[in-house]
Order: sequence, then structure tokens, then C-alpha cells
Amino acid sequence: MSFFSNNFSRIMPMPLHSFFLLIVWLMLNTTLSLGHILLGSVLAIVIPLLCAPLRVPQPKVKRPLKAISYALVILKDIVVANIEVALLVIGPMNKIKPGFVAVPIDLTGTLPVTVLASTVTMTPGTVSADISKDEKWLYVHVLNMPNDEQEVIDLIKQRYESRVKEIFGC
Repeated sequence: MSFFSNNFSRIMPMPLHSFFLLIVWLMLNTTLSLGHILLGSVLAIVIPLLCAPLRVPQPKVKRPLKAISYALVILKDIVVANIEVALLVIGPMNKIKPGFVAVPIDLTGTLPVTVLASTVTMTPGTVSADISKDEKWLYVHVLNMPNDEQEVIDLIKQRYESRVKEIFGC
């Protein structure tokens, strides 16, 4: 079994990508003719083989159900924050107090840090401005900075970072 799996992974290093490449190829050509199926299959094998050396190993999602619940939390936060930002922008401009805050990060790995930074950016009213070179600090622009910046830090760490840690097992 090991011989078969080693050879298979050498020929098809990214089988899921290959499958989706074939499906997209057939959808773009809007046909299921034998020629397009064969050409799409060849491309679905060759393209991942050419791209395999460029892949950067990423941590695996350890708890996929947590990822689903995280996505739902983000979706709820996006809706609520959109309403809050709309009310803030419609109101008097002197109520807006923008500012920057440095959030300490306890995540390891580029992918988990990127997921956290992307989450902060997707939530209206906050934008990830930068990540320190050592990936220990996330610099966030906040549209309406509270009097105590620790509130923003605690929100990001407790609501988002702790869940990303659970998902990736950092």
C-alpha cells in the first residue's frame, strides 16, 4: 500500500486541486466531449506537478468544526460591525476617533497569523495595517478607538485569536 500511495502522491501531488482544475476546465468549455475531458485531465495532472515545488508547507486545520463555528462568528461580527460603522459615519464626524493599536500575537506559523489579520480586516471598522517581522505584533487601525485601547486588544485576542489557536492547534 505504501508503494502505491507514494507513487500516486508523486504523480498527483494535489488531487483535490487536480479535480477542481478538471471541473473548471469543463465548465469553461461548456462541453463534456472526450477531447476536452482528456485535455482537461492532462492539464489537471501537469499543472499541479509544475506547481508542487512552489508549495509552502502550511499547518493543517486540527479542528474543522471549530473553523465552521469561527466562520459563523465572523459573519455575525461583520453584519453587526457594518451597522455600527454605518451609524458612526452617518452621525457627526467629531464622534469618530481613529487610532492605531499594537496587538500582541501568540500564534505560530504564517497561515494562522494571516487568518487572524484577514479576520480583523474583514470586520468593518478595523484594518490590519502591518505585522511585525517576528510575527509577534499585529498593528491594527481602528475607526472608532475606545478610551482604553486594551478593550480592542482583549476583543481581538479573546474573540478571534483564541479561536484561531484552537483551529490550528497552535
